[in-house]
Amino acid sequence: MSAEFTVDVPVRYRDLDPLDHVNHAVYASYLEIARTSYLREVAALPSEEISFVMANLEIAYDRPVRMGDDPTIALSVSRLGNSSCTMSYEIRADGAVAATAETTIVHVDPETERPSPIPDGMARRIREYEGLEATA
Repeated sequence: MSAEFTVDVPVRYRDLDPLDHVNHAVYASYLEIARTSYLREVAALPSEEISFVMANLEIAYDRPVRMGDDPTIALSVSRLGNSSCTMSYEIRADGAVAATAETTIVHVDPETERPSPIPDGMARRIREYEGLEATA
């Protein structure tokens, strides 16, 4: 595996709830920032060509993130299928895990909007970065 893939995200005032915690729904946006960064940087996929849809999202909250925290999202691909990809995340704030998450995304053909195989080059780059074995 290459170096851990991480993305820093700023806490914005609009992210906060009345208790000055980052609102639970905002965590999904933080995951999206990490996921799209990963697809651009690791899979070499330009933003305008990202053709994945979300099939599953799970988040477990461990502690609040607040204004002044410096969240970092760590992401790894735990499973790479023919047309789907499962990603695992840690949202860290000041060195402690604030939440863990998992998403499953599905590659779709933009014209038919139906699942389609992840392009070979993209899958190869992800497997190489993650140290995953090719599926038969």
